[in-house]
Amino acid sequence: MKKIILILLGLILFIIAIIYFSLWSHPDTGHTDVLVGKQNVETLNFKNMDSVSVAAATMYEGALLKEIMQGEQYRAEWAVPVKVPVLLLDRTYGGLTIIKKGGGKQTKSLRLKNGKDVVYTLRSVAKDPEPLIPEFAKTLGIENLIIDGITAQHPYGAMVVAKLAEAVHLPHTHPRLVFIPNQKALGKYNEGFGNKLYWLEYETEGEENWSAFENIISIIDTEELQEQKFKHRDKLHIDTPALVRNRLFDIVIGDWDRHAKQWGWFLQQKNDRYIAIPLASDRDNAFFTIDGLLPSIIASKNVQPRLRPFHEEVDYMPGLVYPFDIYFLKGVPKETFQAQAAYIKTHLTDAAIDQALATWPQEIYQLHGQEIREILIARRKNLDRYALEFYKVLQSKDYPTQPLKGSEDADVPKELHKCFECL
Repeated sequence: MKKIILILLGLILFIIAIIYFSLWSHPDTGHTDVLVGKQNVETLNFKNMDSVSVAAATMYEGALLKEIMQGEQYRAEWAVPVKVPVLLLDRTYGGLTIIKKGGGKQTKSLRLKNGKDVVYTLRSVAKDPEPLIPEFAKTLGIENLIIDGITAQHPYGAMVVAKLAEAVHLPHTHPRLVFIPNQKALGKYNEGFGNKLYWLEYETEGEENWSAFENIISIIDTEELQEQKFKHRDKLHIDTPALVRNRLFDIVIGDWDRHAKQWGWFLQQKNDRYIAIPLASDRDNAFFTIDGLLPSIIASKNVQPRLRPFHEEVDYMPGLVYPFDIYFLKGVPKETFQAQAAYIKTHLTDAAIDQALATWPQEIYQLHGQEIREILIARRKNLDRYALEFYKVLQSKDYPTQPLKGSEDADVPKELHKCFECL
């Protein structure tokens, strides 16, 4: 018996040693925003260059053991160089000026405006997971597990998602992949923001309408939408079928991270009434993939039910239903979900999927493009079933008892924190 216990202890110690070895194995020279053949990047005159070859990050490269323990995921996509246009702010959209610095926990961003007061955002492709690392992870020396989790995100998913959204007639923020060199227009932001890879896209807030929709008063966030609802009461409603279509589209592309702060709204006036049309933003988690021993354990529905992997089969629908969905969509008829599922199945054809994936450079597509194509087709095929599952989970949930994420400061009565039509 004692010998068995010693063997088990030995195995446990061996497994722990392997885990720690895999966590500590990372390139000594790993960086983000790596320009190919441009070692003296600070001395380059980017005004005479129309494009550069740049890798989003080399910090995630790892040996076989690391891939077994922490997954292959999209390591290669992060490390492979792609040709990207060089963007100078004073030459773009009539000249862009910086309004303010923004960004979430992982993403660095700058909010910009042109001479016509159209608002844009620069969002970094490379991520900074440092704010997400809990103290216990640092104490145990396993912070690399959090850092390495970025490899589950496809660095260039946003450009494909935009084309897929067009196929099903959903508005998007028109993301453009660009390289922003150090330049006079960056001013004090050169040090933190220059010589990096970004998405340049429309902002989901602003007074100027950049969309094809007519009679748009402004583009607002969810918090302001709630305040507008309190102001206009029964004269303001959301475009419910459009939001349902958006959420079913999220299921097809595997974008599990859809909380309230990741939505804007086109506020449209029709006579004395108003319609809020949803606008999805931040597609960092589209095609989110998980493999490897440790990530698979973490992404278990019993550990982190929100982290749903982009597989052919949606494995746990309750993890995809957010308080945001309950707030806006609980009580919406089942027929609306069925109709929007049918719409997506009709319009998101194999040809549309192929055209969207063709926006990737060949060096990116050849890595996981065919696999992503097959998963998209499989999810689209079963979307009527997923729509019904989503509807059932939604109806089984209670209304939120707390304000939606990002809406804590909305100046509205408590009933309007419960649901959008609760006044």
